[in-house]
Amino acid sequence: MNIFKRLFRIGEAEAHSALDKLENPIKMTEQGIRELKESLGNGIKALAEVKAMTIRSRNDHESYTHKAEEYERKAMLLLKKGQSGDMDSGESDRLASEALLKKQENVKHASDALEDKNKFESSVSKLEGNIKGLRSKISHYENELRTLTARVKVATATKNINRQMSALDTGGTVSMLERMKEKVAQEEALAESYGEIAGESRSLDEEIENAIGGESRISANEELEKMKERLGIKSDSSSTNS
Repeated sequence: MNIFKRLFRIGEAEAHSALDKLENPIKMTEQGIRELKESLGNGIKALAEVKAMTIRSRNDHESYTHKAEEYERKAMLLLKKGQSGDMDSGESDRLASEALLKKQENVKHASDALEDKNKFESSVSKLEGNIKGLRSKISHYENELRTLTARVKVATATKNINRQMSALDTGGTVSMLERMKEKVAQEEALAESYGEIAGESRSLDEEIENAIGGESRISANEELEKMKERLGIKSDSSSTNS
């Protein structure tokens, strides 16, 4: 597991050197996690197999113990039959001895099965501890990987933005803005100047109209009277005088 300890120390390195080297460690970490998960699967399979052997050994122990007890019971019955005269004593002794031999065999098998059961139970305990630790490591490394991947994205984005910012010609931009301000101010002044000139022209026309306005009205009245006179129309002033 030392490879993962080395991998996650990368975050303590300087940012510019770490960014250039992070892609490969991330891939290595992902591969390491896949291998750990494969080991976890194999461990679970082995645990199931050992548990099965534990169960079988326990069943064997119980079965052999029961058989040993049965052979002991049969040996006692044979001896009783020989003692009561229900069968030949020599034959009862011989069969009882055979039964006791069978009892001893089953006791031995029961003892071996018990020993196997104890060994398998110890192996189960160790395997369960290893699997629990493996699951914890996988969860830890997956969390570390998510954090590391997020840091890479943030660092890469920050690096790109800073690189773009550093490439900007700030002096040229400021100069351009100043020229634009000067140009806008000039255009605004020119527009105001034209406005003043237009205002002056309108004022002059009004003065001229005001100056000749009375004379135009007089000329129009005279021309009206002459036209009425040609048409034989008497003006109101003439009617009044007559």
